[in-house]
Amino acid sequence: QVQLVESGGGLVQAGGSLRLSCAASGRTFSRHVVGWFHQAPGKEREFVAGMSRSFGSTYSADSVKGRFTISSDNAYNTVYLQMNSLKPEDTAVYYCAARRGPLATMPHPTNAVYAFDDWGQGTQVTVSS
Repeated sequence: QVQLVESGGGLVQAGGSLRLSCAASGRTFSRHVVGWFHQAPGKEREFVAGMSRSFGSTYSADSVKGRFTISSDNAYNTVYLQMNSLKPEDTAVYYCAARRGPLATMPHPTNAVYAFDDWGQGTQVTVSS
């Protein structure tokens, strides 16, 4: 099991930026796929961005393309979600998740929530208009 620790949420005005961090407690993410999800009140958890160091691939949802960027430090200890040009509709709890396994691939976004094994506690992002 991978323990995930998120940080970086908060309150920001529309058009502003935030950077979320997700650290693998006491270890690296190794060859896991790491993803970011968000969940607004009354809505389903949505796959926002993901990265796989093993396969050199990334994913971004259409709703955040050009605004959000997923990246990691060199050691793959921490994965970041840089969020620019934030909109009120980005308001949600943001979760980091890890899909374990040396051959873990980027899941299809429609069922990604079921493909990840470990989850962080979530961090609130609120964008005011």
